[in-house]
Amino acid sequence: MKMKIIGQLAQIIIALGIFNVWVLRYHRATGYRGGSANTLRGEFAAYGLPSWALYVVGTLKISLAIALVVGLWVPVLVRPAAVGMAVLMVGAIAMHLKVGDPAQKSLPAVGMLVLSILAAVAAIA
Repeated sequence: MKMKIIGQLAQIIIALGIFNVWVLRYHRATGYRGGSANTLRGEFAAYGLPSWALYVVGTLKISLAIALVVGLWVPVLVRPAAVGMAVLMVGAIAMHLKVGDPAQKSLPAVGMLVLSILAAVAAIA
């Protein structure tokens, strides 16, 4: 029972974090943006990614975050959504490494990766 609650908390934290970054702070600077970017669009440009990648990644992250929230009532959604989010977080960490960011800029992605793995494991426990 404890693992289930921990997994559900991870789901909520992941979803809130994604909504915060991709909706509330989309156009705002943070200390975690890749390279010297001040917005998400600038961050993707700093990584050398094509402009369409911003929309693909954003759509995937928001969709997976929604699936994690819905997964509180429809548990079958949790594991695939958490695994998908984990894959995207590995990609985020790789992009920070690609542009030579200091480790602290990767901390949110590392935290989300850990939470995604936790949610995926809790979904099968």
